[in-house]
Amino acid sequence: MTIFQGKSGKKATGGSLKQSRKKRRFELGREPTLTKLGTKTERKVIRTMGGNTKVILFTAETANVYDASEKKIKKAKIITVKANPANSHYVQRNIINKGTVIATEIGDAVVTSRPGQDGVINAKLLK
Repeated sequence: MTIFQGKSGKKATGGSLKQSRKKRRFELGREPTLTKLGTKTERKVIRTMGGNTKVILFTAETANVYDASEKKIKKAKIITVKANPANSHYVQRNIINKGTVIATEIGDAVVTSRPGQDGVINAKLLK
């Protein structure tokens, strides 16, 4: 089933609106990506509006972690998901999105990128 992001066919009162035109392709949405922790990295490039592209990250095993004390970025293996402010059930399912606290080889880090749209996991090391 497709996700429609256009105007609803209903009024605020619940009555029907007169249809002025058909649905358009640019009004379609997508299912959320739900990037998971995995043994290998899987990506897919999709076309978006205006001919631009988005890189969808399906599974990931590493993250680019920024260490503020050393002012360096290190590629670290992700061990597990510790906390997720978007949904507490994502912790059990090891789903990574922006704001997720992940445990890496070099310590805990918070994800600053949007893996489902950027195609990469960037994180900042917590003290």
